Amino acid sequence: MGILSGNPKEQPLHYGEVYTLWMTSWAAKGAVSCYQLYLNHAGDEDLKKIIHDLLDQSKLEIKETDAILLENGIAPPPTMPERPSVELDDIPIGARFTDPEIGAKIAVETSASLAACSAAMGQSIREDIGALYGKYHVTMTALGLRILEMNKNKGWLLPPPLHVQGSEDASK
Repeated sequence: MGILSGNPKEQPLHYGEVYTLWMTSWAAKGAVSCYQLYLNHAGDEDLKKIIHDLLDQSKLEIKETDAILLENGIAPPPTMPERPSVELDDIPIGARFTDPEIGAKIAVETSASLAACSAAMGQSIREDIGALYGKYHVTMTALGLRILEMNKNKGWLLPPPLHVQGSEDASK
C-alpha cells in the first residue's frame, strides 16, 4: 500500500491542505470577531438569529480545523479577543452599522465562503479534508439561502440591473 492509502486521517496533509486549514481557522476567528460586533449593531431579531448561527458555525470551524492542524504538528493562528457586548442605543447613530448593511455584508461573506469551500474540496486529496469542506459548503449554502430570503423579505436586497426583455424585442 502507498503513502496515500488506508485511513485518510493517517495520511500526511499536503501543503495546500495545510494552508487552507490554517486560513480557514484564521478567517473563522476573524468572522467571530466581526459577528460579535454585528450583534452589537443589529436591531432586527431575524438578523440576530442568523448572526448567532453564523457565529456558531465559525466557532465549529475553528474547533475542527485547529484540531486537525494540531494533530499534524501545525500551530493554528491565534484567537482574537472576545468583543464586549454593548447596547445598541449606546452606539452613536452615525457610528452604527445599519441592519441592511449587515445583511449585505453577511451575504457577501457567505458567498465568498462557498467559493472557498469549493476550492478546498477540489484541492484536497485526503477524503476527510474534502468531506469537511463539503460539510461546511452545505451549511453555508443553507445559511446563504436564509440570508437571501431575509434580505428580500425585509426590502434590504439591492439587485443589480435586471434584464427584462421589452414587448418590442419579443415580437422580433
